Amino acid sequence: MSSPRPSLTLNLLQAREVAMSYFRPSLNQCGLTEQQWRIIRILSQQGELEINQLADLACILRPSMTGVLTRMEAAGMVRRRKAEQDQRRVLVTLDAEGEVLFASMSQAMERNYGRLQADFGEEKLQTLLGLLNDLKALKR
Repeated sequence: MSSPRPSLTLNLLQAREVAMSYFRPSLNQCGLTEQQWRIIRILSQQGELEINQLADLACILRPSMTGVLTRMEAAGMVRRRKAEQDQRRVLVTLDAEGEVLFASMSQAMERNYGRLQADFGEEKLQTLLGLLNDLKALKR
């Protein structure tokens, strides 16, 4: 009888938890959730996005995105507006507090990446990122 194949999805989740252990303390220190940080980072890099695009990029289910954005908007981190040409589309951008958080968190997050890279190895980390990008390219 053959042994079961190792679970790719379980291994990815477990590896994510190890990787997040490098970043969670910084997020907790600033009172941010992982979802909030992903949204802030993406909006800082991409600029204004439609909610559906943002949800896809941040890997947040659309029904959850509404609640997260409502709390972030109340805290002054993001701003929502209806698109001028299509009132059904809602666009999201960073607000002043979101900009401040991104600027203040960037150095700490970069240090966290540095620690992860030192512990895991620069070459292995680059290989892993490349393989993950290859896997993501299979998206259907």
